[in-house]
Amino acid sequence: MPKVTIDGKITEVEEGITILEAAKCLGIIIPHFCYHPALTIAGNCRMCSVEVEGQAKPVISCREPVKDGMVVKTNSPMAVSVRKSVLEFILINHPIDCPVCDQSGECKLQDYYFSHSLEPSRLGDEKVHKMKAVQIGPNVMLDAERCVECTRCVRFCQEITKTNELTIKERSDHSEISIYNDRELKNPYSLCAVDLCPVGALTSSDFRFKKRVWFLTSTPSVCNHCATACNIFIDHNDGIVYRYRPRENNDVNGPWMCDEGRLSYNRINAPDRALFPLALKDGDLARVSWDEALLKVSDLMGSVNSDEIAVILSARATLEESEAFAQFFRDKVKTPNIYWSGLDSDPKFADKILRDADRNPNVKGVASITDKRLDEKPAARVYIILDGVTDIELMQIVSSRPKAIVLVASHYDSHQHYPEIVLPKATFAEQPGTFINSGGMKQGFKKAIEPLGESLSGVDIAVRLAKLFPPFVREG
Repeated sequence: MPKVTIDGKITEVEEGITILEAAKCLGIIIPHFCYHPALTIAGNCRMCSVEVEGQAKPVISCREPVKDGMVVKTNSPMAVSVRKSVLEFILINHPIDCPVCDQSGECKLQDYYFSHSLEPSRLGDEKVHKMKAVQIGPNVMLDAERCVECTRCVRFCQEITKTNELTIKERSDHSEISIYNDRELKNPYSLCAVDLCPVGALTSSDFRFKKRVWFLTSTPSVCNHCATACNIFIDHNDGIVYRYRPRENNDVNGPWMCDEGRLSYNRINAPDRALFPLALKDGDLARVSWDEALLKVSDLMGSVNSDEIAVILSARATLEESEAFAQFFRDKVKTPNIYWSGLDSDPKFADKILRDADRNPNVKGVASITDKRLDEKPAARVYIILDGVTDIELMQIVSSRPKAIVLVASHYDSHQHYPEIVLPKATFAEQPGTFINSGGMKQGFKKAIEPLGESLSGVDIAVRLAKLFPPFVREG
């Protein structure tokens, strides 16, 4: 294994590793625009140039493999001079519109200018103008004047999605990113191109102008949109979630996530959120207190035999929520009727990149608690349903004419009049928890925001029910 000295630090690295990656092993970050570890090496921005002893000219560190005995200086006068020149060329025609740019606060050009340049512009002529604020796909806006032609987005569409929507057209200072042959950028991962853009050339139509990024808090979490359970950051402020971003984990999703999963954050603030306990009064569901709602549930369960009570766990709930309900109904209610349900599989949603046909984030988790899927016509009189069931399952339950159905969920369709009681459950973003994905990986996540309204975690609801439930059970 070759030994290399970078800025006076010696390290031993694998054969073939580049100078830029070797520097990262030492905690030295070399500035770059075009390089990304998940894409092929373009070497076209020159921002990562370094000085190598014995070399007469600067070396592009993102594509130069280390050699045994190599001595590298990342901040020598030669390297610093090259970076200043690169930044000056980029900024010649770059619009200085940082105050209105949605990338402000996350822009590498901003960061590098302040850390490596701080030189005023010497341009006296009119700047070259290009397309601005152009919708190039359902989720992506293009401002070609801000582009630094790093080609990350082009390579992503060529190498990862293989959809080839983007290209570079024209030459010299008139070159710019453009959609190829008038096709839209609408592949299922189009917003990853926004992540890859180091400047404000590509921005999200959904997040655009909603919130300045320096006001946001990022909480590590896990996407609940399918069984892949991609690692994400939940970006939020004042109890409102503004976006999901992919959090790199090479064992699960790498640096990517799909658009549909990314935009599913809107479900947290959706109009159909269940925010307060509801109970049936005079034929309609009306708001009640938690105490009243829980007492009604306890009375309902106490009015029938234990084997006439069924709980339906959810493959969309956290592992802890399903375990809490299962323990309560198994140990205290002593019912044998513990099932699980989840969203139907969708083969059209699946692909060979990340997306799984299983639309539930925790099938393996809930299946480890009970192996009974709700796939036969049930015969209970009181049902406790966690997070809902499929339409077919609901028809089966309703057709059995039960005495009561209690829904414990974060969302409730008011047009469906089947529950007698609705207990508002917090979303996964409003509580800590665990999902076990399709690969069997157990992944924990933190609470990002406080539960909206009067909603509680499923664990808290199960604990409250257990405290109210009578110490005796009418066994069948």
